[in-house]
Amino acid sequence: MSSPSKRREMDLMKLMMSDYKVEMINDGMQEFYVHFHGPKESPYFGGIWRVRVMLPDAYPYKSPSIGFINKIYHPNVDEMSGSVCLDVINQTWSPMFDLVNVFEVFLPQLLLYPNPSDPLNGEAAALMIRDRAAYELRVKEYCEKYAKPEDVGVSMEDKSSDEELSEDESDSEDEQMAGKADP
Repeated sequence: MSSPSKRREMDLMKLMMSDYKVEMINDGMQEFYVHFHGPKESPYFGGIWRVRVMLPDAYPYKSPSIGFINKIYHPNVDEMSGSVCLDVINQTWSPMFDLVNVFEVFLPQLLLYPNPSDPLNGEAAALMIRDRAAYELRVKEYCEKYAKPEDVGVSMEDKSSDEELSEDESDSEDEQMAGKADP
């Protein structure tokens, strides 16, 4: 096993041991989702996001690619693609950093201290500068609408344009599936 793949495996295990829910996308340990909770003392608190992580072949020498899957209202996150504008990931990445740093330090700091002067979402940046209270209210509305546990618990392939099954229907489906599993 080469050194970068050993490091990738170690960092991924460390992330899983840090109580983050990690869903593998493929067997190569290069693509996965991490469930990320909004930090306390921020308007994002209470929200939970599914964050897609793609590790390049040259990881840890090249930074991971990070993107929010469910919508988030933030000046430094593109609302449509979920791409993150964060210097420490995009420009100043170092092999000294690991995946735990991304989820315990870099992303919480991004949500706690948005930078409206370098926006990917111009509307969010303008609102934050113009009216901080209205910006925080919009953030909370997005959390309510797009960042609830059920928004990350269901795989995006299983979701139609909005919500296909009501909770009651999905519960009875789960019971039916459990019944089929019994001999």
